[in-house]
Amino acid sequence: MIVNMKIGIDIGGSHIAMGLLDENNNIIKRNEKRLMTKDKQNIIETIEDYIVKNVQELRKENEISEIGIGIPGTVDKTNIIKTVNLTLENYNIVENIKKYINLPITIRNDAKCAAIGEYTKGCLKGYNRSVFLTLGTGIGGAVIIDGKLLDTGTLPGCEFGHIIIEKDGKECKCGKKGCFQRYASMKVLKDNLRELLGLDEKTTGKELLEIIKSNKDNIEINNIIDEFIEYLSIGISNLINIFEPEVVGIGGSFVYFADILLEKLKTNIQAKNYLFNKREKLIIIPALLNNDAGIIGSCQSIGG
Repeated sequence: MIVNMKIGIDIGGSHIAMGLLDENNNIIKRNEKRLMTKDKQNIIETIEDYIVKNVQELRKENEISEIGIGIPGTVDKTNIIKTVNLTLENYNIVENIKKYINLPITIRNDAKCAAIGEYTKGCLKGYNRSVFLTLGTGIGGAVIIDGKLLDTGTLPGCEFGHIIIEKDGKECKCGKKGCFQRYASMKVLKDNLRELLGLDEKTTGKELLEIIKSNKDNIEINNIIDEFIEYLSIGISNLINIFEPEVVGIGGSFVYFADILLEKLKTNIQAKNYLFNKREKLIIIPALLNNDAGIIGSCQSIGG
């Protein structure tokens, strides 16, 4: 039996991933479940069944000391207060899981977990001022200054996905209109491509990426990508103008599309003069830990 292991869990709007972590926060075993529409119809049961089953399986061969869970939206020490992408409110996830698993469990906003993972082991390492975004079903975020997460008090804050970038725009699940994530999340990009191509939700991001690469001159596909880049540029330039970070890191499923999106993003921000303080070099980089950042960061703390 391997001792002193931790389990990191990343719950997103379209997946749940779990990793077995060693004492250096390296993932030595990992599994993941895509969340389809049918899974979300009883999301609490889906989450609890997945976590309980897989944790119990890992405990057969490993001595687990703690569990960390990253969750989108607003959380406190034990509760999911609100997560619009999973339509959950006031759900005590820690209490419910502890009915089956008697281990220390900590929860934190998923974007904060991912940012911590990237700060300690990934793309943000070595920078004093950084902004991190997770682009997936929605858009999450975190700010790290001098080794500490930006403290916003009793609420986690940094809900970058819900800044307004379009007056009276598309309605968001949060109840507002024109939210950043309604225009620039990876879900929006993928859904727009699926609609154009006549594909359903079973078509994976990897399959869509191959279609894009195989149709580089397709005007309709390029128009969807260009519109996505424009909205993403607006949102990110607003964050740069507010926080003036040394680096902007982008995680979530964006990293798998980075080779076709990232240079367009940087070029567009510079060409449109969206930055108040002009920069010769704009450092926007993809997460190095890919979708593992949230798993790794869920069991860590920074800045004391």
